[in-house]
Amino acid sequence: MTKVRVAGVGMIPFTKPGQSEDWDVMAEKAVRQALADAGVTYAQVQQAYVGYVYADSTAGQSSLYRVGVTGIPIVNVNNNCSTGSTALYLARQMVASGAADCILALGFEQMLPGALGMVFADRKRTLDMALVRQDELQEKDDHSPFAAQQFGGAGLDHQARYGTSDEAFGLISVKARRHAANNPLALFRTPITLDEVMASKHLYGPITRFQACPPTCGAAAAVLVSPAFAAKHGLAASVEIVAQALTTDVPGTFEGRGMMSVVGYDMAKEAARQVYEAAGVGPDDVQAVELHDCFTPNELISYEALDLCGEGRAEAYIRDAQNTYGGKHVTNPSGGLLSKGHPLGATGLAQCYELTHQLRGTAGARQVEGIRYGLQHNVGLGGACVVTLYGRA
Repeated sequence: MTKVRVAGVGMIPFTKPGQSEDWDVMAEKAVRQALADAGVTYAQVQQAYVGYVYADSTAGQSSLYRVGVTGIPIVNVNNNCSTGSTALYLARQMVASGAADCILALGFEQMLPGALGMVFADRKRTLDMALVRQDELQEKDDHSPFAAQQFGGAGLDHQARYGTSDEAFGLISVKARRHAANNPLALFRTPITLDEVMASKHLYGPITRFQACPPTCGAAAAVLVSPAFAAKHGLAASVEIVAQALTTDVPGTFEGRGMMSVVGYDMAKEAARQVYEAAGVGPDDVQAVELHDCFTPNELISYEALDLCGEGRAEAYIRDAQNTYGGKHVTNPSGGLLSKGHPLGATGLAQCYELTHQLRGTAGARQVEGIRYGLQHNVGLGGACVVTLYGRA
């Protein structure tokens, strides 16, 4: 297997629905940034993987044709909220296998205002197994968005197991805004207090409105290359994908632990295990983590799933400030989904963008000092989870 380098990354500022450019324009801008950052032309790209959730088939072609029409393979990817990192996963596999030397991964989304919902009302829902299990585990609230019920239920699950306080979840939002204040590409950059978080509208379980990510529009991209291609063309390509795993639901998702499993805890734990084993690196070797904080309970349970702290230790980890600058790990230095925004298809590649700049030492005011490894966690219900470990090449 060939090592895989991140040669270039691009990302546009995330915006609220109704305030963005068209999806193909956003995608083009992110791609051109990534190509320029890598120092390659589109003519040198041999394959492309394009992720999105809310666009018609072959939207990948429509977006990339704005950059060039070169006849290369273009694969359209949809894996719910893990779509962007799934596109990255496929691109990495092609380089690692030697099938290609220069591949583009792109993710974009143009979303509508309001909570997520099922798009097709005339056919069976794709999340049927998870939603049936959810109905078995907790009461349905017709006034709460279904995603808030899922992740709020995971929060209640953690509280029932370990006695976690409501405030522990709220502190994650405070931290997210504090980090986002230093990210010019984030949607919400104004700091917020714990009192403001807890006083915002209640959604479900421990979740309030300021503990939920906003619907967002945006795009991000990455150019992956082999070391041989980088050397031949004089590319810096100083960041390496050390290990990566994509997992899907396991039997326990629908049979075992409760709502924490339903929203991806077991998938994440298994993906992290595979990555640490493949890399010969453990969570104590990681300094920065971009993880999937669509709702605060998912960040909290992901601390434990990724082994950043022990099971049942997430609240102590938060209150001891081990999840921020000066602590054990800086989680979501970008501000995360809660503050940066969550355009579904772009999120995984936005995480790649952040960790690439962190490892290059070019993250500005949000730079994590002494970083050697960065960990990425991106989950989509239905389900898929991608965990990626980056290091300096």
